[in-house]
Amino acid sequence: MSTYPLMRPRRLRQNATIRRMVRETHLTPDNLIAGLFVRHGEQIHQPIASMPGQAQMSVDVLVREAETLAELGVPAVLLFGIPQHKDAVGSENYNPHGIVPEAIRAIKAAVPHMLVITDMCFCEYTTHGHCGIINAIDSPYHTPHLPDGYLLNDETLTLLAQASVVHAQAGADIIAPSGMIDGMVLTIRHALDQAGFAHLPIMSYAAKFASSFYGPFRDAAESSVQGGDRRNAQIDPPNSREALKEVALDVQEGADILMVKPAMPYLDILTRMRDTFNLPLAAYQVSGEYSMIKAAAANGWLDERAVVLESLAAIRRAGADMIITYFAKDAARWLQEK
Repeated sequence: MSTYPLMRPRRLRQNATIRRMVRETHLTPDNLIAGLFVRHGEQIHQPIASMPGQAQMSVDVLVREAETLAELGVPAVLLFGIPQHKDAVGSENYNPHGIVPEAIRAIKAAVPHMLVITDMCFCEYTTHGHCGIINAIDSPYHTPHLPDGYLLNDETLTLLAQASVVHAQAGADIIAPSGMIDGMVLTIRHALDQAGFAHLPIMSYAAKFASSFYGPFRDAAESSVQGGDRRNAQIDPPNSREALKEVALDVQEGADILMVKPAMPYLDILTRMRDTFNLPLAAYQVSGEYSMIKAAAANGWLDERAVVLESLAAIRRAGADMIITYFAKDAARWLQEK
């Protein structure tokens, strides 16, 4: 039997005030983390062609960007470094005078309350573009029974521990390991604790998929793969049970915040994580998601502001407490104007 006309759901949609009062999901600048790309030099603001509106910045320019974000209420930034020199082991990532440690110190000096998160991976720093040490016949780490180009797990853990401590010593507030290396959270946790940083949280890229949506990031971070295959480390996109297994392992290893990457194509994973794990959740609206919206808006096919805010609200609705997004600055400004 129909409940109409007694039940009329439209009663609660009839004007903006009622809609705002009964809104179930709220998005504020506090939910946003801005992804930023930093490189050596001075007064550099080098636009990224495949990510309109984004740029590689020198530290001085990056600091001004962090100040602007802070004024808009964005509480955190996630740093990606473009090194001056690359090698097979990504040594600039664990150099105390590398680009990311320099950027951390500069941001914390200028904007002390800004949370600085560092992406803990090696793909930007290595000549081969992989997330750590790879198997190569001319390498001291060569393992005969593994194919050339295969990412070596335990050897990479040692470097992740070393780099994490260097970033912590520079003033990082959160370490975010992103390479999907087995044991990365536990190894970094032990290294931080032993170095006197037991208070420092780890935001794990716990469910990072081998996605096609990362394309523009490869340009932005100059991290294209030279041989080999990242799919031997990242989760196969059709797999959800595997993703939850990975997340559960990171929880056991001491992760403080869990992340799913990308965001929109994996909202089902995010919701299952929310239903299963009682930890703060982050979602990464990646470069491909950003660039698709930008391209459609540039062609007049979509209203950029409306679509951005809708997409971010959808990620929040699915369970994210925080969202890493290249739209952080614009979204914070739009939210203030609402």
